Amino acid sequence: MLQQTPVARVEPLWREWMFRWPEPADLAGATQADAITAWGKLGYPRRAKRLYDSARIIVAQHEGVVPQGLDELLALPGIGDYTARAIRTFAFLIPEPIVDTNIRRVVARAVLGNGEAGPPRARADRDDVTGLLETIDPRDQVDLAKGLMELGAMVCTARTPQCNECPLLDSCAWATAGYPAFEGKKSPKQASYEGSDRQARGVLLAQLRASDIPIPRGFLLGLWPNDTQATRALTSLIADGLLQVDQDGEISLAS
Repeated sequence: MLQQTPVARVEPLWREWMFRWPEPADLAGATQADAITAWGKLGYPRRAKRLYDSARIIVAQHEGVVPQGLDELLALPGIGDYTARAIRTFAFLIPEPIVDTNIRRVVARAVLGNGEAGPPRARADRDDVTGLLETIDPRDQVDLAKGLMELGAMVCTARTPQCNECPLLDSCAWATAGYPAFEGKKSPKQASYEGSDRQARGVLLAQLRASDIPIPRGFLLGLWPNDTQATRALTSLIADGLLQVDQDGEISLAS
């Protein structure tokens, strides 16, 4: 839920979700439509489908228990390297080099002396964090991962870092160098949400979540001002397995 979504938006829905489906078997016993509806307006609704599919696999292949192995986690739908390592670290207390936006920023500044992290570097980013973990007692590595993530979110922020409050200030390479401007390649900016296909998909999906009966295709397409974009959005939602079309051509959440 937290992937590309702020904590403030996630927390209330996460609490409702966990109250309703505290175990993988509980979610697996629901329908996919239930999961997509409960996902609300968090965005990127394919995450709800993948979470639902993962719950069913966990029940079918792992006796309803979330697996601890990295390869087993990576085999679940929608679970990439970051999520798999985060699960191992935070759920099972197995130290892993976790790399997210906040941790990359802290490492870039405190260790590499760069004001920005630049575009993701996959293996190199993970190696940087691994190097940090190896400098401390293994018993403290999980706490370090948590601390780096929190530091990047609350103190070492992208636009207004609170350097005077940072516990790493005295050893920070960027601060020691006098806070030089970043001259490397910039990370690409995310496309605007307003008027995007993502927004169009969200409008159509919101209407379907609120309906107990299938909706005619023409009515759905009329919810968005651009016919071509509306058609593209609807087609992509069906292709993603989020919607289904009945024999009359009417559309509902995929069950």
